[in-house]
Amino acid sequence: MKKILLFMFLLGLIGLLVYTFTNPVDMGALEGYTPSFYAEPIALLPPVIAIVLALITKEVYSSLLIGIISGALLYSNFNLELAINTMFFNEEGGMLYKISDTFNAGILVFLVLLGILVALMNKAGGSAAFGKWASKHIKTRIGAQIATIALGMLIFIDDYFNCLTVGSVMRPVTDTHKVSRAKLAYLIDATAAPVCIIAPISSWAAAVTSSVPEDAGLNGFQVFIKTIPYNFYAILTVIMMFYLVIRRLDYGPMRKHELNAYDGDLFTSGTDESREKMVEEQVSKKGKVVDLVLPVLFLIVICIFSMVYTGGFFSGVDFVTAFGDADASVALVFGGFITLLFTFFFYLLRDIITFEDFMKCVADGFKAMVAPILILTFAWTLSGMTNLLGAKYFVAGLVEGSAAGLQSMLPAVVFLVALGLAFATGTSWGTFGILIPIVLGVFPGGEMMVISIASCLAGAVCGDHCSPISDTTIMASAGAESNHINHVSTQLPYALTCAAVSCVTYIIAGFTKSPVISLPIGIVLMIVTLFIIEKIAGNEPVEEKA
Repeated sequence: MKKILLFMFLLGLIGLLVYTFTNPVDMGALEGYTPSFYAEPIALLPPVIAIVLALITKEVYSSLLIGIISGALLYSNFNLELAINTMFFNEEGGMLYKISDTFNAGILVFLVLLGILVALMNKAGGSAAFGKWASKHIKTRIGAQIATIALGMLIFIDDYFNCLTVGSVMRPVTDTHKVSRAKLAYLIDATAAPVCIIAPISSWAAAVTSSVPEDAGLNGFQVFIKTIPYNFYAILTVIMMFYLVIRRLDYGPMRKHELNAYDGDLFTSGTDESREKMVEEQVSKKGKVVDLVLPVLFLIVICIFSMVYTGGFFSGVDFVTAFGDADASVALVFGGFITLLFTFFFYLLRDIITFEDFMKCVADGFKAMVAPILILTFAWTLSGMTNLLGAKYFVAGLVEGSAAGLQSMLPAVVFLVALGLAFATGTSWGTFGILIPIVLGVFPGGEMMVISIASCLAGAVCGDHCSPISDTTIMASAGAESNHINHVSTQLPYALTCAAVSCVTYIIAGFTKSPVISLPIGIVLMIVTLFIIEKIAGNEPVEEKA
């Protein structure tokens, strides 16, 4: 079978080469070029290929790469020369341009800085000391998971920052109480975007504010505040987390991971790099809790400071406006680098590491982040290919074409469309950036406008949760040091359960036009749904106290 597939692949490659050489493309005359499949249903094929392959093969790198190649071939009308140029050098979607984009490059640098910082805290013994301290004060698995949720909700500034910080702090605690890495990744992911999208002071609030067109005559920040009680997916996700943890309920693939964790296997499947790292790593015996807590607190404070600084707070701009205008990428790099310097000198003064240890951590931290960097790069490029094919315009046309006769049902429709678009492209911000102007065109003002924008935001976050190519999902896997496909497959049933309840709630909201009525109904529906699932799936064993 493998030989047949390889033979077919070789024949296809030869066919592409023959087609390329017989149909040369003038690279200098591509201005205004439009592919044959632009804004057609087939424009969604590349992300669909990548997602399906990732879920089937459980191998994310090759799946993303095949999705990128298929997108480039569609864009180039199957001309191999143009496809290769598009993959790497296209200014709107090519891999090299995605990496060199200042925002994306800043995120990659921040990832490396966080990786070095985590390696440094581990080497200094801060993580181990915090784990020992937490094991004395957090006695149960439920307590460890509640503490993870609480920390995630407290770090609402930025989802990237949330994922990596919560992961590095809580891993020792959840490992001690035998919480699977897949469950930790879910708790991190569910307190990242869902919390940021209902937090007035966050990078997400700034993104939503900027997505409201200036010519709409609306205050973007005020619109965002009004959407919070209607953001059913985010609110119900938080409620769902607490229910799952307190009631010891897990279902779908997550149940297998959690039951294996009870027996000491935190990983279940996938690569065992983290497991080997836990066994082999030598740490300082002088480490104390302060060696982890102080750098993390310093990082939080300096990142907030950096955000308002880049937003012009120290030039006379008020705090809320400064946070809304902040450059999150620049601020996180500032915060990460300054924190790294602070931590280095703090550890030297405490005499718990040497300069040689620090330089080793620089290399170790970079190596630890190679996998998420590679996945992020591929995901950004795949998103670029999808945009080059005009997928967003195809989706926008669907919404505009069906909006006239829907009215009260529109919030539910917008939720589903946003979910699908975010799932296919892996980007929440891009999704609501596309759909919010369309919603404003249908409902220029009033309560239905607020509900529809909220449903757009909720659907974008939900699609982001479900997608293997979402940057936030990738970050959650990195923060928990969990196999990425394990995280996606275990989180998917939870996200879809919450999505189904949210969709029904948006139908109710479209008719009632009141959060006072629709939100309580949604909460009751969520609890009843989980109660039914609990009766079917059963509860996990009662743990023994540590």
